Amino acid sequence: MNNQDNEKVFQKSQINWYPGHMAKAKREIKEKLEYIDIVYEVIDARMPISSRIIDLDELIGDKKRIIVVTKYDLCDKEKTDKVLNEYKNKYPVIVFNLKDNCKNEIKELISQTNNLLKDINESRKKKGLKPRVYRAMVIGAPNVGKSTLINRISGKNSLKTGNRAGITKGLSWIKVGDTIELMDTPGLLYPKIEDKEIGLTLASFSSINEDILDKEEIASFIIEFLYHNYKDKLENRYHLKLNEYNLENIIIEIAKSTNSYLKNDIDYNRVYTLIINDFKEGRINNITLK
Repeated sequence: MNNQDNEKVFQKSQINWYPGHMAKAKREIKEKLEYIDIVYEVIDARMPISSRIIDLDELIGDKKRIIVVTKYDLCDKEKTDKVLNEYKNKYPVIVFNLKDNCKNEIKELISQTNNLLKDINESRKKKGLKPRVYRAMVIGAPNVGKSTLINRISGKNSLKTGNRAGITKGLSWIKVGDTIELMDTPGLLYPKIEDKEIGLTLASFSSINEDILDKEEIASFIIEFLYHNYKDKLENRYHLKLNEYNLENIIIEIAKSTNSYLKNDIDYNRVYTLIINDFKEGRINNITLK
């Protein structure tokens, strides 16, 4: 693969990946919004811009919102914090490390929710009515950690989780203590991802099902990104010493380092899969993309 081929890797058509259940979920979300008090918008700390749903404002209107940030332990905190500080000008932002029990974060989330929605039960009290449970809708792109987050908040494994897109297919309610009910929703994306960098970023972390995309394209994007932004992490992970950027040579060196051969030839599919899995599963961590 020469430099001209390298350029072609990143010049394919815009990404279109919009399963039928997403379109259905958006319709159902709009139908349920009248019963919802607040939206928890879940984003992945490693892609704090790309993992936001571009048309969420249009979808949920003026509903109260809290931005919940997952996988913070895997991001480049300095880069991610710059983005989150901008979000804090508009919404409360709560950062979760989902590997922990998250007790403090859960308390903060409940506290912020109660504070934002206190007028609801204050109004009911004036009318002689009992307080009611607040209803929160959890919305986010595929594989940003929504189901794991809900399991942490609810204190039980009520939802399936996995490191791939599309596990949650429909809307469901989960009770959290005596004050909040959560509505889980399927991962959402926009029908057309016209920004190639955003599309490949989402694909790199399995927010888009990589089975229908070009593994070479995703792996090449990851290698190029790491080389230009976290070269030491690329070198350390695959025991390399890189003097210049040459995609084909880097892939060959990774194949050598990981013994990725098939009948004495490089098994490119194995190399691409290995790179993608290392990236999305956090074996190359403390990184932040767009």
